[in-house]
Amino acid sequence: MSHDFFAEKAASYEQNPQRVDNVVAIGNAIKATIPLQSGMQLLDFGAGTGLLLQQIAPWVAKITALDVSPSMNAQLRAKAADIGCELEVLELDLTQTPFQRQFDGIISSMTLHHIADIPALLLQFHQLLRPGAFIALADLDTEDGSFHTEDTGVFHCGFDRAEIATQARAAGFVEVQVHAASVVQKPHGQYPVFLLTGRRSTAVPG
Repeated sequence: MSHDFFAEKAASYEQNPQRVDNVVAIGNAIKATIPLQSGMQLLDFGAGTGLLLQQIAPWVAKITALDVSPSMNAQLRAKAADIGCELEVLELDLTQTPFQRQFDGIISSMTLHHIADIPALLLQFHQLLRPGAFIALADLDTEDGSFHTEDTGVFHCGFDRAEIATQARAAGFVEVQVHAASVVQKPHGQYPVFLLTGRRSTAVPG
């Protein structure tokens, strides 16, 4: 995704109350589901302006924010001093560029539908995690395509919960669960949002 689909909306991104409320609900769902620890180092995939990581930051040691949008990254860097943990902002397309790091968890909010190959992404996530580390990935339930009213590089009109859980297990994740996280209210409808969780097994392959 070389085109910056968010160049025109980055500066006003957090002025949308429905968007903010949705990510707050996702953050609350993560904190209610995942036992965060003060020494953890996390990856926020598709971090944008940092709405999600701001909620998680006080509970962990470091968050690496990954996003392909220069304009969104600029907004996040501008408020780095107000983030409650160590912050690293990287402009990188994980689907195109090898990334050799390991984390204690990967969080993500409303980014999966911008990725063409979800099974491949989940395999990458699995490789980026230490044994026992977690994923907490939030996105839309299957919808009719009306959620997005403008082109922001969308590949999926939401996801079937059972199908994406199956894809996570196929990528090697265990204890996979799908939780209700939020409902986005728009003038033309309501759009449920799920939280997919799982972890990389600590078992030694036999």
